[in-house]
Amino acid sequence: MTTAKHDVITLDGPAGSGKSTIAKRIAKRLGYAFLDTGAMYRAATWWALHQGVDMNNAEALVASTRAIPLEMEERSEGLYVGVDGHDVSQAIRTPEVTNAIKKLDGIAGVRAKMVELQQHIGTQQPTVADGRDMGTVVFPNARFKFFVDASLEERTRRRSEELKSKGIQFDAEALKQDIHIRDENDRNRSIAPLRPAEGAHIIDTSAMNLDEVEAQVLAIIEASL
Repeated sequence: MTTAKHDVITLDGPAGSGKSTIAKRIAKRLGYAFLDTGAMYRAATWWALHQGVDMNNAEALVASTRAIPLEMEERSEGLYVGVDGHDVSQAIRTPEVTNAIKKLDGIAGVRAKMVELQQHIGTQQPTVADGRDMGTVVFPNARFKFFVDASLEERTRRRSEELKSKGIQFDAEALKQDIHIRDENDRNRSIAPLRPAEGAHIIDTSAMNLDEVEAQVLAIIEASL
């Protein structure tokens, strides 16, 4: 498959929709870089918590985000996320971090720094980026845009399986409620709300397996080349 240099493919969607897994698979198939923007926000959240930053102080959170010593690298065993010498690849996936993300991701200064970093990465090489505002804000001129969704029940089931596989303890009902609350926060926030980008291809993955979703995304890309 031949594509132009510095192409960007965006996959947006709510938590547990499968966008990150699909983005990784598409990136691997196309030989593109994978930009996990969710991991960036999680790392910034972990860093703020680790530093004892007041999570209700917007100025302190902006300062913390701007100063984060972040390292991200795709390795054979998966995405490595390091912060100030700490391997936080697993720590950023805990419910504590998930519940605290909303303290950061609605702050204009935090998002401005993240967008700056993401856009810089996306201009360096062909990139597949997943998140919540990739096609609407970060890469509005992306060549291909997708919005990946699934029912709340299915997304909760997927996230439960992910946490179980990593040995992370959780309460199933609380997890479902947390995902629902985050959905509402993401869709109703004043800054970069979660929504399909103009011209995005919308894919409901509720009854689809990963191979089926990957095939559909690749078919859309191939048909446009």
